[in-house]
Amino acid sequence: MLDTALPAPRPKVIAGERHDWELVIGMEVHAQVASNSKLFSGASTRFGAEPNSNVAFVDAGMPGMLPVINEYCVAQAVRTGLGLNAEIHLNSAFDRKNYFYPDLPQGYQISQLYHPIVGEGEVLVELGDGTARVVRIERIHLEQDAGKSIHDMDPAMSFVDLNRTGVALMEIVSRPDIRGPEEAAAYVTKLRQIMRYLGTCDGDMQNGNLRADVNVSICRPGQYEKYQETQDFSHLGTRCEIKNMNSLRFIQAAIEVEARRQIAIVEAGGAVTQETRLYDVEKGETRSMRSKEEAHDYRYFPDPDLLPLEIEQGWVDDIAADLPELPDAKKARFVGDFGLSDYDASVLTADTDSASYFEEVAAVSGNGKASANWVINNLFGRLKEDETEIEASPMTPAQLGGILKLIEAGDISGKIAKDVFEIAYTSGRDPAEIVETEGMKQVTNTGAIKAAVDEIIAANPAQVEKAKANPKLAGWFVGQVMKATGGKANPAAVNQIVSAKLGL
Repeated sequence: MLDTALPAPRPKVIAGERHDWELVIGMEVHAQVASNSKLFSGASTRFGAEPNSNVAFVDAGMPGMLPVINEYCVAQAVRTGLGLNAEIHLNSAFDRKNYFYPDLPQGYQISQLYHPIVGEGEVLVELGDGTARVVRIERIHLEQDAGKSIHDMDPAMSFVDLNRTGVALMEIVSRPDIRGPEEAAAYVTKLRQIMRYLGTCDGDMQNGNLRADVNVSICRPGQYEKYQETQDFSHLGTRCEIKNMNSLRFIQAAIEVEARRQIAIVEAGGAVTQETRLYDVEKGETRSMRSKEEAHDYRYFPDPDLLPLEIEQGWVDDIAADLPELPDAKKARFVGDFGLSDYDASVLTADTDSASYFEEVAAVSGNGKASANWVINNLFGRLKEDETEIEASPMTPAQLGGILKLIEAGDISGKIAKDVFEIAYTSGRDPAEIVETEGMKQVTNTGAIKAAVDEIIAANPAQVEKAKANPKLAGWFVGQVMKATGGKANPAAVNQIVSAKLGL
């Protein structure tokens, strides 16, 4: 488990008309399991298929059709639990959650309430001010997704697409440990990063593969600390759930406006009603969806068509042995092995593709810090201009590493390297070949540099006197020599020779 002796969360304080208030947030993140088939059928999970083309008989709720558990989805849930430092339950069970779903033909959802497959865990969340702390995970359970109702194709009727029906979801439930909108976004970002490293969810929020229900409540300063001491929820305000958030920016905005709505109600003498709400992006407000149901309202009972799920510890151990290096460990290694700053290591480990690219560049160049600098500042900047992801980069790690080797060898200067970078990026040519054929090799011959320095000094006697009076002005001569040599002169050699010639 992670070290929970981290700094206490700094709450988001919002001023009301009469009092300061603090936020308390818990989240239920629904992550679509990365699997080619659904949780209880062999139907495809391919996104973008024709409506109702990825539907098996069991998904459509046909009479007599029985669900069969997908072992791979179970393994993906276990893998996620291990990645979140969570307890894996060797015995779990599925329940029926009875509720009217217009786009779930069975009329109930198969989920896990009483015996989830994953128990308590924790996530280390890094905040924008450089601090980090733990958000506790209460549970992760497997459940099937519903379909999609479509209301904008006909003015008189709605349509239903059942392609998502039965797709496996992992619901990751946090404790109410999140204290502000920015922390909520950072938490979801960290979950998505970990699951992408694990390969258990692609984290695509735009396509609905990662969605969050956000529970927001307010309390007076000091009440959260009492809750922590007693685990008594009465110290916290009544929570409202904001449903189906699929944007980090909208999650933050919705929390802010919902908190202000609750503050206005309480300070006016009213009471917040526990309910489920939706965030209206256009109006920038939350609106009521339905009164909040409790577990008994769903009439949960064990699913009679599915036996309790029993897994072996050896199977779990095999999955654990196959886990990749996760973001926190990779970041620590980059800092330790390559001497990177905490910030640079965080940027490079944001996703596996960036981390792998950097490591390949560093292996070629032999210089971790220089590799990080060029990947972050030069490559990422160029890719952003082209709106290209790093996995589609036209410049290979070997090319970028080759440029850095040329700098290290003294064959090109940093300035020339930028020109080489641009040519290699757009043409795919080998950097060494570019330098050779384009005549870009750095001038290291001291005789040629001395001749250029002598010529500049002889032509500028007034500037010489100024430089002797103020050595900082010697930089002017360096610039003139670099200009005269087309930027090819070795800058270190130029500085040394100019200083010697001027007697500085």
